[in-house]
Amino acid sequence: MSKVLILGANGKIAKLAETQLLSDTQHQLTLFLRNAKRLNVNDVSREQVVEGDATDQDALEKAMAGQDVVYANLGNQDIEKQAKTVVAAMKATGLKRLIWISTLGIYDEVPGKYGQFNHQMLDGGYLETYTAAAKVIEASGLDYTIVRPAWLSNKDIVSYETTEKGEPFKGTEVSRKSIADLVVKLINDPSMAVGHSLGVNQPNTDGDKPSWY
Repeated sequence: MSKVLILGANGKIAKLAETQLLSDTQHQLTLFLRNAKRLNVNDVSREQVVEGDATDQDALEKAMAGQDVVYANLGNQDIEKQAKTVVAAMKATGLKRLIWISTLGIYDEVPGKYGQFNHQMLDGGYLETYTAAAKVIEASGLDYTIVRPAWLSNKDIVSYETTEKGEPFKGTEVSRKSIADLVVKLINDPSMAVGHSLGVNQPNTDGDKPSWY
């Protein structure tokens, strides 16, 4: 059993991971988010909610006390600042294992027309900030895994494959449920994919853009 701190616990992927962790594991969960009223606790014996901002190092350090794994499901214009603060808080508290959700395209690794589509949709403040945040994580010295999902769907399916940093990205889409499943696997096996940056896609979804465009 591990103690897991989920940052950005009200996110869609985070909620799916929380559900799977409660049903498939015995881990203790700390759910960290800016507005605690937005979240309902599903199991009071295994979960606690902490209200705080991921750019507040003191709040993060308090939440990290006694934890084993940090799963960061963060994302907005402050993502680089969040990355720097999470890294600083983990170093201050001696925590090493970090699972960091990012996005595809941060290494310009998406080929062809889909890569062009991705740039058109994400350039101008989004892709650049996620790229900067990933650089912070990679330079942190922590036992990190970066997860780079394809465009996300709400399909009720768990089907995915991964690519490594330096390899062309595959596919155009992946379900949030698939990303949650990968996160749970990473939490369950702390040695899995340490120091790796994983592109994640649903097999056989190659194309110029996701199916809903």
